Amino acid sequence: MAYAQEFVDSIAVAERLVREAPHVANEVDLLEGLQYLAGCIAACTRLVFDYERDHPFLHTGTGPFTKMALDNPDTLYLGTSLHAGHEYVVTGIRGTTTDLSFQLLGGEYTDDVVPDSQIAFDDRELDIAADGSFEWRVVPRSDAQLVIREVYNDWSAQRGTVAIARTDTTGTAPSPLTPELMAARYAAAGKQLVRRIKTWLAFPQWFYLNIEVNTLAAPRLTPGGLATQYSSVGHFDLGPERAMVITLPASDAPYLGFQLGSPWYISMDYINHQTSLNGTQAQVDPDGMIRIVVAHHNPGIHNWVETLDHRRGYVQFRWQRTTRALTEADGPTAEVVDIDAVPSALPYFSHNAISSDDWRTRIALRQRQIAYRMVA
Repeated sequence: MAYAQEFVDSIAVAERLVREAPHVANEVDLLEGLQYLAGCIAACTRLVFDYERDHPFLHTGTGPFTKMALDNPDTLYLGTSLHAGHEYVVTGIRGTTTDLSFQLLGGEYTDDVVPDSQIAFDDRELDIAADGSFEWRVVPRSDAQLVIREVYNDWSAQRGTVAIARTDTTGTAPSPLTPELMAARYAAAGKQLVRRIKTWLAFPQWFYLNIEVNTLAAPRLTPGGLATQYSSVGHFDLGPERAMVITLPASDAPYLGFQLGSPWYISMDYINHQTSLNGTQAQVDPDGMIRIVVAHHNPGIHNWVETLDHRRGYVQFRWQRTTRALTEADGPTAEVVDIDAVPSALPYFSHNAISSDDWRTRIALRQRQIAYRMVA
């Protein structure tokens, strides 16, 4: 039996979806899409083949090399499937990261469905011992997807640990592999792959592209039920000699994150380039405002966020662990100027300036901190 053939056929379907994506305008767009496809293949095969229904294990469904869903550079994502009527226990040691949140989704995202959020809370609702250890027990009423997010406002923070077990199967082993199970896994991996590509090509149409280009929406609670998270979104269209200058107040929220996304609705290379900023990385001006410049060319400032030559893409702010409702006054404003006009658009330009050597040091720090905290 040719177990892999159905999966191979699904890869061909997924490749066609990538090649025919409406935003593909040149070879660079296509090559980036094929790289994205490779990451999706890796993620879907791991998700299916490393999964045991009755013996759950937390997986990283998205990361620096398996991107999807405008993945946040400041977040480690873990997840698994839970089944109705069984008790699960999540245990771990709380790190020093800014936020640790838990969510149960009643299903999976598709190209026409956003699943309901059944439970969403952060670690403040857990009883955390003096040594940082915690335990959470849950019995889902229906099948669900567990998503755990560990969020860094400072990339030098200490990562925590977390694990999951199903109490009625702890200490036992899964059943041996069978031909039927192997065939089912290859088929499931193929379906997951095609759905993943379709879903995240469709998603921006609902929440981003309906906003006027080169603007940002006022902060709002993030759709999907995430606990205490507000977001402001938009999309940009900038020629090579144009720049978007974004201004917002330094936040009292423990976590503030900003990032660009490529037309594939994934993060841009945040390891080797500054395509994102968080509350620790962003420079605050003497008047208490943060000013970010999104541009193709380096204007010589700390808060330059690189487009990596993408004329078009997505823009996202996130505030997390909030203790109050955010309003329009907490959010960003944006204006587009000629790249030569950036100095006059920044009232503290000399304060913002950075040398090329210091910029290289800044990028080296990103590379080192990602290597310490990220998993592939």
